[in-house]
Formats: sequence, structure tokens, C-alpha cells
Amino acid sequence: MAALTDLTIAQLSATLAKKEASAVEVTDAHLKKLDEHRALNAFITETPGKAREMARASDDRRARGEAGLLEGVPLAIKDLFCTEGVQTTAASQILKGFVPQYESTVTANLWKSGAVMVGKTNLDEFAMGSSNMTSHFGGVENPWKRKGDNRKLVPGGSSGGSAAAVAAYMVPGSTGTDTGGSIRQPAAFCGIVGLKPTYGRCSRWGVVAFASSLDQPGPFARTVEDTALMLQAMSGHDPKDSTSAPLPVPDFAAAARDPGIKGMKVGIPKEYRVDGTSEEVVALWATGMDMLKAAGAEPVEVSLPHTKYALPAYYIVAPAECSSNLARYDGVRFGQRVPGKDLTELYENTRGAGFGKETRRRILIGTYVLSAGYYDAYYKKAQQIRALIARDFKEAFEKCDVLLTPTAPTAAFAAGDKMDDPVTMYLNDMFTIPASMAGLPGISVPAGMDKDGLPLGLQLIGRAFDEETLLRAAAALEKAAAFGGRPAGY
Repeated sequence: MAALTDLTIAQLSATLAKKEASAVEVTDAHLKKLDEHRALNAFITETPGKAREMARASDDRRARGEAGLLEGVPLAIKDLFCTEGVQTTAASQILKGFVPQYESTVTANLWKSGAVMVGKTNLDEFAMGSSNMTSHFGGVENPWKRKGDNRKLVPGGSSGGSAAAVAAYMVPGSTGTDTGGSIRQPAAFCGIVGLKPTYGRCSRWGVVAFASSLDQPGPFARTVEDTALMLQAMSGHDPKDSTSAPLPVPDFAAAARDPGIKGMKVGIPKEYRVDGTSEEVVALWATGMDMLKAAGAEPVEVSLPHTKYALPAYYIVAPAECSSNLARYDGVRFGQRVPGKDLTELYENTRGAGFGKETRRRILIGTYVLSAGYYDAYYKKAQQIRALIARDFKEAFEKCDVLLTPTAPTAAFAAGDKMDDPVTMYLNDMFTIPASMAGLPGISVPAGMDKDGLPLGLQLIGRAFDEETLLRAAAALEKAAAFGGRPAGY
């Protein structure tokens, strides 16, 4: 039998159901992996005691015949989700030591399904970044390495810790959040599957906010079926979140097990052929379409004419909303406090010491674009462009069922690269941001390797609340690509 840590979520569920292993044994095997690969810095807070306690409770439920969808499956949780009694930092000094007295809706849903938490994963501070290098707790290392090159590579951001933990076989699945690509881009860099659901599919309640009109929780795993299983457990209407969609949760796992796409129309947006994309990514994109065509799909060229405005519009909308959301961190109610001679100085001292460079940059940009005299010129205009981007997608989906694009313009880059040029760093999200601006679901599937032996991902984008079609197409792409890559030593 394969090592317990090599099994997918679906395989672990079957193993546990057959009583070939207990939840405690499965949890211990994964906790051992955490010990072995702690140097990756994927976790901010490990919770071995809580994990074993949850695993024992899982075994008891299974003995009573009360097994849930993810019964006994170990998961890692991005340290942006509030977890009752467990430190939640958003990878920021300003929240170091903050212990919530409540559970986020998404994690509560996962625990109801029987999942086990092994720890809280590292991320870019307040989810602001594309490399996982802005964390107060230090950057996360991608388990992959270039052939013949031992330099550390970034895992992508902001959910880099969650992606690295899955890629290094520390856990079979993890949660992330995606504001402009923070699930899909790390999934591509780490050679795993990452799914951003439709905005409103998963509750944002109890998730530390970055940009409220864009943030959306989603799953990481090593297979499309596993992400579907996790999404099924995570989803559902939440009356505590006014943006949560009052819709039933479909059988996402059944859709992922049906890779039949005969007659499906796959759109290829001509505007996604942009400068700065590596030739290998462009070639893989063409190969991906050939794979889907061989599986019975029909390629259709579509136009998304406002794509070129998505990135600049996003970097107005997201910082504007972040400047508003992060105003609550003032040293008065919770988190870090740096005293001053008066209230104003307390605010200044606390925020100056508590926020990192990238977070401060985005707060300043956001405050500027919302200020009197600039609101109409920047924020209002960006929201108008956002409406045009959404209209482009709506018109494209009149001709096709899903869209196929690259996930990221290149493979993972070295730690420290691009850090001195924020605009170059922002370009990492040029393929993922348009779907985020339109609130659409997207998934990154590992589909090939570059000449240096690093994984490359392809992105599929679907209609709003049609994750089932998206998962079917992703399963077909996964089956055809037969990726099977694994970082050396993991």
C-alpha cells in the first residue's frame, strides 16, 4: 500500500472507510511530514495537539457510522481564516498574538464534514502579494527546484504556504483565498490544482478582509476531484455574509468524476496573447487546446476587448477597498499596540510598526484614489471598467462554455526576484485578474513542465455559479495532460 501521505483526499477517504487506517494514523503521518519539511516555512502556526484531538473525534464518529464528506482528512488552513482558539495573524506583525473567539464559516463547514486541521499556513501579509515574500514571518519556499540550480523559488502568492504544503505532501488539501489570482497562480507555480469559486459561492465571514468585493475562499489539492470534494464541503449560503449566494450546493465531486466534454465549446481569448509570457507557456496553451480538442471539445476564438484595462483597474479597486478594511487595525481594539503621547500618535506608531512595506504601499494608494477630488477620476472609473470586463465575459460565454488561458506568464521565479519592482510583480496576475474582476470561477490545472523541470499551469474560466461545467473541463484537461510531476525529495 502507498504511504498515507501519498494518497489523495478521495483515496484517503476510501482507505479510512475500509478501516485500513485510522484518522489518528493518517494525521500522525502528515504531522511527521510537517516536521520533515519545516524548512519550507509553509506554516505560521502548527496545531498537532488539536489535530490529534480532532482525529480521535473523527474515529469515534466513524465508529458510530456518522462519517462526513471529508471525515478524517488532514487539511491546512490559510492564516487568513479565523479559527476559534488558534492564533490568526494574516502574516502581519499587527495581528501577531490575535486569537479569535469564533470560527470562520468556511472552516466551520470543513470541521462539520469531518476534516482535521494540522495548522495555519503562511501567506503574503494581508494576502497582498504574488510571491509569498511579504509575510512578517518570512517567505515560503517552493518545494520545486530548477534542474541543476539550488536557488530557492517562490511558491506564488498570496496563498503560497497553502500551495507549498500540498505540493510537499504535508497535507492532501488546503484552503486559500483568491482576490486577483492568489489561489490559481500559486497552484501553477507549485504543480497542483487550485480552484477559485464564483464570488459568493463560499462565505467570507470570518476571513480577514483584503478587498471585500473580490476576496473569495477556495481549495488547493493535487487532483481536480479533490478540489471538488473540498468545495462541496466549504460552500453553502451563509446569512452572516450579505454577499453569500442563496443557492444550493451541487454535487461538485460527481462533475469532477465525469471528464466527458464531447461537444463542449472552449473559448480562446485572443487578448491573452501578451508580451512577457514565456514561449513555453504559449506553447503549452496551444497543446492544452489540442488535448481538449482530442477529448471532443471544439475550440472557439473569442474576444475580451477590455482585458488590457483589468490589471490597472484592479490595482485601483483592490487598494481602495484594502485601505478601508485595514483602517480597523489602529492599536485600540485588538492586535499590536505601540503607545504614543496622544491618540493620533498611537495610531501612527501602531500602524507604522505593524504593517509591512507592501501593505503600507497599498493603503496609501487606496487612500489616495478614494480621496476628495480623485474618487471620480480613479475609483469610479475603475468600477466602470470592471462592468465592461464583466460584459465582455458575458458576451464570450454566448459562444463557448469555458475559456482556456495560461495561469501565469512564467514558471516560478527565484526568491528575491522582482521584489524591487512592484509593477513587474503585479504583472504575475495578468491572466487571473480579469476573472476576479468579473466574479467568475477559475481553476488552474498542472499541464506540463518547462525546460528547467518546473511545473506550468493552464487556467479554465467558467460562467458564474457553473463550477460543474468548469470541473468537467478541468478533469478532462487533467486526464489528457497526465502531469504526474513531483518535486524531488518530497
